Amino acid sequence: MKSNRNLTRGDGRRLGNAALIAFMLGSLLVLSLVRARFSPIGKPGEAIKTEEQEAMRKGSVKMETLEAADEAAASAAAAEEEEETQPKAGDTTAGGGGGGASSAAVAAASTTATDHLTKPVCYESSRRSDTCEATGDVRVHGRSQTIHISPLEQEWKVKPYCRKHDAFALSHVKEWALRPLSTADTYPAVPHCTVNSSATAFVLSTGGFTGNPFHDYTDVLIPAFITAHRFAGEVQFLVSSFKSWWTNRYMQIFQRLSKYELVDIDNDDEVRCYRSVVVGPTFHKELGVDASRTPSGYSMVDFRTMLRGALGLERAVAEPSGDRWDIRRRPRLLIISRRNSRAFLNERAMADMAMSLGFDVRLGEPDISTDVSKFARLVNSADVMVGVHGAGLTNMVFLPAGAVLIQVVPYGGLEWLARGTFKEPAADMQIHYLEYMIQLDETTLSEQYPKDDPVLKDPYSIHKQGWNALKMVYLDKQNVRPHLGRLKNTFMEALKLLPHGHTN
Repeated sequence: MKSNRNLTRGDGRRLGNAALIAFMLGSLLVLSLVRARFSPIGKPGEAIKTEEQEAMRKGSVKMETLEAADEAAASAAAAEEEEETQPKAGDTTAGGGGGGASSAAVAAASTTATDHLTKPVCYESSRRSDTCEATGDVRVHGRSQTIHISPLEQEWKVKPYCRKHDAFALSHVKEWALRPLSTADTYPAVPHCTVNSSATAFVLSTGGFTGNPFHDYTDVLIPAFITAHRFAGEVQFLVSSFKSWWTNRYMQIFQRLSKYELVDIDNDDEVRCYRSVVVGPTFHKELGVDASRTPSGYSMVDFRTMLRGALGLERAVAEPSGDRWDIRRRPRLLIISRRNSRAFLNERAMADMAMSLGFDVRLGEPDISTDVSKFARLVNSADVMVGVHGAGLTNMVFLPAGAVLIQVVPYGGLEWLARGTFKEPAADMQIHYLEYMIQLDETTLSEQYPKDDPVLKDPYSIHKQGWNALKMVYLDKQNVRPHLGRLKNTFMEALKLLPHGHTN
């Protein structure tokens, strides 16, 4: 009997355990059903990856939007910049003249950057110069001063000389026409090429005021350098209003800028064909180059380097020679002589005084027949150059860097003229500048006019009468006799600016 009770009690325990297990299994089943009902299907890692991909997609869309905005802004800026350089509607003649420009031509000239490179552009490149540039099928017929171009939608006219507001100068400059290359009846038949070139054609004029050294450089040679330098010799000069004596005078400079022969284009019967053309050089400033406006930042220093190479000038810097027996160990003073007006009346005494200070003195009198290379070498050998305001001071372009230019300014309130022509250009040439102002008792005008004459007492009243009156009195009628004592102080100041002066 006892054993039967024990078996019954064990069976109860087993039944309780089974019930507990069943309950637990049931609970797990219920929990699984609840999770299946309210939880998403998928592994956690895959869910994270999906979220990251979505975030990347949104970021990509945002970047595309920003890039599109940047491109739109860049296009707007480019269009605005291009619009500033385009001719205004109504201007079909550059450098004078009239006529109505079609809106289609203006619109075509201000489309995309690619179109801009293949379409001609005529614009005011400075206050003194107009320039036209074209790329495409370019055919130059020199004898008719005509350039046929494709593509081109309207005719342009320009006088390729850098004094666009000077009627007298432009009266000696021939006008050039840029015309569409078309078979239509509007223009003459299309000329066939007789000479082909891979260079860029560059049309410029040697009319105007050429023959005066100052104008030779400031109106033609320096603007030609500004315009041609970027072509690295792959440019051909087509010279209008050709003067053989003038081009021969500066031939070495042109040959330094171009690998091609220079052409007397007005008397040329050929039809010269090119892939690009520039008509009219670009002016920056008197005897100067504005480096901020040049394609690669080249400046007046580069122009002077080019001159030294073209003319075989030895000295880049005003330093004493290393040879103790070389007279150039002494600073050399070059006096620029004049004969017809603004001449030094005590030139010999000036030279003697300079020699007493230790200068090796030379006299030079450049004129229209002077050999440019020979005189350039004389100037390049100098450490100090002194002269009365005039074209002869243009030879400062040959002075070595660190040299001193002394401009003697004639009587008559001409400081402004001296400043613009030679004082301001000196800094860009790396040349020291000093000034000697002629006083009333140093000018021959005091011998020609009464003491109370406006010429002596009120020079600005003469200025108000215009350039011709000013020039006739203060430039054409005046000679000078500087006080040797005052001039000596200026020469001593020049010495202090030189390496020679420092070592002595």
